[in-house]
Amino acid sequence: MKRILITGGAGFIGSFLGERLLSEGNDVLCLDNYFTGSKKNIAHMLSNPYFEAVRHDVTMPFFAEVDEIYNLACPASPIHYQYNPIKTVKTSVMGAINMLGLAKRVKARILQASTSEVYGDPKVHPQTEDYWGNVNPIGLRACYDEGKRAAETLFVNYHRQNHVKIKIARIFNTYGPRMMPNDGRVISNFIVQALKNEPITIYGDGSQTRSFQYISDLVEGLIRLMNTGDNFTGPVNIGNPGEFTIRELAEKVLMLIPESRSEVIYKSLPEDDPMQRQPDITLAQKELKWSPVIPLDEGLRHTIDYFRKIIKP
Repeated sequence: MKRILITGGAGFIGSFLGERLLSEGNDVLCLDNYFTGSKKNIAHMLSNPYFEAVRHDVTMPFFAEVDEIYNLACPASPIHYQYNPIKTVKTSVMGAINMLGLAKRVKARILQASTSEVYGDPKVHPQTEDYWGNVNPIGLRACYDEGKRAAETLFVNYHRQNHVKIKIARIFNTYGPRMMPNDGRVISNFIVQALKNEPITIYGDGSQTRSFQYISDLVEGLIRLMNTGDNFTGPVNIGNPGEFTIRELAEKVLMLIPESRSEVIYKSLPEDDPMQRQPDITLAQKELKWSPVIPLDEGLRHTIDYFRKIIKP
């Protein structure tokens, strides 16, 4: 049994990760300030004596004896990370410092949930881990993009200087049950709009592309990365290389919700919105022996089933 700390453990990704680690016989400690996390996501685990939830903000130090740390704490959707951009930067940077300090003290292995947003609006396609990115440091998205880039810098230097055992995962668009209906992400937006018979809103002309991975594929990738040898630190892309235009995604959602009376409308593209996003997962396939297995149509069905239960037309 390992004692594993998950920051952001009541969030969309964190709750599924905690569930999986608990099922494998580990002792899981969930930290969350519940800004975007929810107690509903972890309620079914609270009765398990090997699961513990603590309300805590990672911008403040935390002390515990743990073997591994998954640092997931940070609002990840534009609506939430732009709500308080200074706090978003603090969460990425100070949260990394506090968790790295903890890992250093107790000699724990620590994984940073970084993001494909470190690549910005990429000039290289698909994106490989050696690409430095094209990020606007003063744009509306910079609080998240640059915060995550700074966190990667901190992780690498704690490793070089203090020999902390680190792992860095660059997570690409992930979806599934427990996404927040109002998080502003494209899949939840489209599904909620279709279920409510509201217009499906596409920003730009819909030709921009994204790659979507189902939550169970991501959790598998994160655990495999954590369990690699000390010589492999990453960063490594964890995402589904299947590439779809936003227009194609809207068509799929409408096809899978045939009763919807929604029509597609177009609005102007937000500032610094990337035109292309597709991971090169060659490194993950080699080092983690990992590839995603859930196709988009199957994952969308599971996600739509979840939203049907919580959305009233």
